Amino acid sequence: MTPIQGNPGEIHELARYEIRPDALEEVLAAINEFVAYVRANESGALRYEVWQEADRPTRFVHIFVWRNEEANRLHGESAAVKKFAGILYPKCLAPVEFITYKQIDANASFRRV
Repeated sequence: MTPIQGNPGEIHELARYEIRPDALEEVLAAINEFVAYVRANESGALRYEVWQEADRPTRFVHIFVWRNEEANRLHGESAAVKKFAGILYPKCLAPVEFITYKQIDANASFRRV
């Protein structure tokens, strides 16, 4: 069986961080507003998911798949990113960790528009 590896040129990343407990409500609201913006305005964001750790609800992971380097660049330069980072970063216990991955395989592909 052929592995599902994603399309050439796609960027696969994740970001992980932990916030102060007293900031949880504000950060959750900022996440929802930010992801709504990405969903409505960034067609180059093929996948943008935010996961909250079940046992430690102050820990989060964002999973991104960008169509290409240009989509990633446009996202990073957007006013929405600056606003979200301005809310999030001061509430983090350590700097947000961004990691780029290469997709090796999957059980299914996701819809690429």
